[in-house]
Amino acid sequence: MPEKTLSVEPAEQLLALAADFTRFHDLHLRHAVNGNRPADILNAQAARAQDLANSALDIVTTLNKESMYQSPVIRAVYARIRQLAHLAYDAADHLIDAEDVLTHAQAGLPMELGDGFLAVPSEQDARQEIGRRFTLVSQLTALGASDAVVTAEQYVAERRHYGYLPAHQPPALSRTQSRTLLAVARGEVTISNGRPWNRRENDRFSISTIRALESRDLITREDCQLWLVDERVHLSPAGRRDLSASFAYPRPAALTTTRPALRPSGTPKPARSR
Repeated sequence: MPEKTLSVEPAEQLLALAADFTRFHDLHLRHAVNGNRPADILNAQAARAQDLANSALDIVTTLNKESMYQSPVIRAVYARIRQLAHLAYDAADHLIDAEDVLTHAQAGLPMELGDGFLAVPSEQDARQEIGRRFTLVSQLTALGASDAVVTAEQYVAERRHYGYLPAHQPPALSRTQSRTLLAVARGEVTISNGRPWNRRENDRFSISTIRALESRDLITREDCQLWLVDERVHLSPAGRRDLSASFAYPRPAALTTTRPALRPSGTPKPARSR
């Protein structure tokens, strides 16, 4: 029976989307919005949020090209991706609304502040509204990276369940390397003062593990926008391909050497039958 080949392109796109959510969130947390040009920050972040939403919908288009059974899990994959798109669009709307409040305050123009009441927002009101909207956007996008990774894993696992196998075989990695690669995909690994750090689990990775993955072209480093953080670690294109192929991959059981149980001292030997 011919082997059914699984396209991991949707999973790779989801991992790329996860990295973009991480970049967006890093930059968002850095902006104080109390600088000289808050409107520029709001407009730029709104455009980035819209790009996230469009990227998510592009993945839906890719999935639509795949001939596959619409199982409950696959339907959940679609729902998760559309939810990511909606969250990103909602984030963009909040940023656009905040910029609108700021514009009205600076121009002295009245706007509806609720219940049909028109008033000219003060500069302080605008700053408070921007801060509130910025917090909402941070909450909306905080789990985007991890949700995208979970969705990628769900997709590959479900396709494997129906007998589809990736054409690319996953690399032979140690458990520590595999765990690190997954943490990188979720946007959890940063480097400060030459030391890797898992921000989610409040744990450190060995720099030798990072370098081993770099030597295989599975991860890359980028300047990180977070305060007091030097670099953010992201998957490379090869890393996205290899991680996608490794999802739900059956690992061989560890080899063990079995030995006969030791007889406790003083235990009489069984009598031989004649």
